Amino acid sequence: MSLNKAVLDIRQRIKVRPSPTNVPAASWTGTDLVNGVETKTLTVIFKSAGCRWGKAGGCTMCGYVYDCASEPPTLEDYKAQLAKAMKKAEEFPEFMVKIFTSGSFLDDQEVPVEARDAILETLAADPRVIKVLVETRPNYVSEENVKECLEILGEKPFELAFGLETSSDRIRKDSINKGFTFKDFTSASEIARKQGVTVKAYLMLKPLFLSERQALEDISRSIDDAAPYADTISINLCNVQKGTLVEALWEKGQYRPPWLWSIIDILQKAKAAHPDLPLMSDPVGAGSKRGPHNCKKCSGEVADALRTFSLTQDPADLKTPDCECKELWKKVLEIEDFTYGTPILD
Repeated sequence: MSLNKAVLDIRQRIKVRPSPTNVPAASWTGTDLVNGVETKTLTVIFKSAGCRWGKAGGCTMCGYVYDCASEPPTLEDYKAQLAKAMKKAEEFPEFMVKIFTSGSFLDDQEVPVEARDAILETLAADPRVIKVLVETRPNYVSEENVKECLEILGEKPFELAFGLETSSDRIRKDSINKGFTFKDFTSASEIARKQGVTVKAYLMLKPLFLSERQALEDISRSIDDAAPYADTISINLCNVQKGTLVEALWEKGQYRPPWLWSIIDILQKAKAAHPDLPLMSDPVGAGSKRGPHNCKKCSGEVADALRTFSLTQDPADLKTPDCECKELWKKVLEIEDFTYGTPILD
């Protein structure tokens, strides 16, 4: 059975309940760096027609495909989704807007051009919005649609975010089933930068079938490889989402989410190698069994250190008191490659 077939089989067994198409899948406020300055943010997960790649099988770790609308939203639905999300930022004097669709904002089969333009027009007209970020797969990026977005946004900075995950085409294909290549990413990055658009690359620590050491080394290498093509790199730590191949193997004891000590080590070394490159990591689900974790005693403190570093970019903020479990993590790095793919569980 192919990797894509295995993922698709799981997708087809999951029953998704119909939900209103005029309400976003999720929205929340937070803080991010804009030109090195801490800035309020509004993140909107639009309920779209759905990720084309995800519907055809998709990525081994992604459960976001279940957030799509049961039927394609209308233009008025998209406007209503944005209006509901914007209420959460109504007290902010200025903020950045991050747009996600659990797929690709620039795929006109997922988000119709008229809906895309209406969303951007609303943000362009709001003087409080100081920057707009949208996520897309690189194969949907063209000089034409980037120029169209820029024409609407006018003077407002625009950023494209890509779920690159790794610079290794083999890992992206055989562990993640991502469906594009590193060359696709670099080509899209070059198109964006030629138009004055900044690029954010998302990497993922520890996809399926990698030991902790292999995953750590992959991300360190991927940061080096992606750095020339990205203005910001954000490292997502794989968590166990429902209805995914990752969950299926995790339930059998064949997968463990990454250790938080691994991302601390990665960021310390990467920041020394790339001092001017913003590096970020927000460990979703940190400390839980389904999320990245150390032991119960230190997971919360280490996760907080990661979030603080993401805003300050000061390596000193990554220094946390050593915990007994750090020695176990070191032992995992040393011997897990010899356990024939079976993770050492804590």
